[in-house]
Amino acid sequence: MTDLERPARDRRKRTAVFSPASFLAQPGTGRSTIKYRKNEVVFSQGDPADAVFYVQKGKLKVTVVSERGKEAVVSILGPDEFFGEACMTGQQQRLVTVSPMTDTVMVRIEKPAMVRLVHEHSEFSQMFMTHILNRTIRVEADLIDQLFNSSERRLARLLLLLANYGKEGKPEPIIANISQETLAEMIGTTRSRVSFFMNRFRKLGFISYNGHIEVHKSLLNLVLHEQPHIKT
Repeated sequence: MTDLERPARDRRKRTAVFSPASFLAQPGTGRSTIKYRKNEVVFSQGDPADAVFYVQKGKLKVTVVSERGKEAVVSILGPDEFFGEACMTGQQQRLVTVSPMTDTVMVRIEKPAMVRLVHEHSEFSQMFMTHILNRTIRVEADLIDQLFNSSERRLARLLLLLANYGKEGKPEPIIANISQETLAEMIGTTRSRVSFFMNRFRKLGFISYNGHIEVHKSLLNLVLHEQPHIKT
């Protein structure tokens, strides 16, 4: 029987996209679904690194504190993202602090259980490897962005990423409680510069305010059509 002769139901089953959310929602040893309220700490810098987390709902911020006590936001996490996976490579302590910016639901997967899932489930393993590669690409892109782009263009790119442009699924408004201080920390500039650029973006129709920051597709023009240049 050829593939075309197989029942449509069978073909759909074979071509169905693997859903990590559905897979991890199933009961299993070493994993549990946990709810966190806004500003609760998932783990802190220096805590034991003993589990991987998968975000089902909500947004979280990743921060790091220097030896002098200066705190900086290094990334924002959203649905369908993993974090804490460095424990898989032998990391003993957390290098960052992760805390929800909204009420959040996630799956906590203990390290031995995560190792077992990667070894025993090929579809999960492939999906997780894709996540790691995409995370590496994102870090490289962030570094290039920081080195060679203007702070205005860095802010535009960050807003687009936070609004889910370039990812699977429909773009969504940025949550209201991402402050200008946080945006400034993430792109390496001052709050006053972020305020200036945000006002400019609004006047140009790139973003709008209505209880939250809504990013419009037109902001892509600033990122895609402006050629990279070395900062002065």
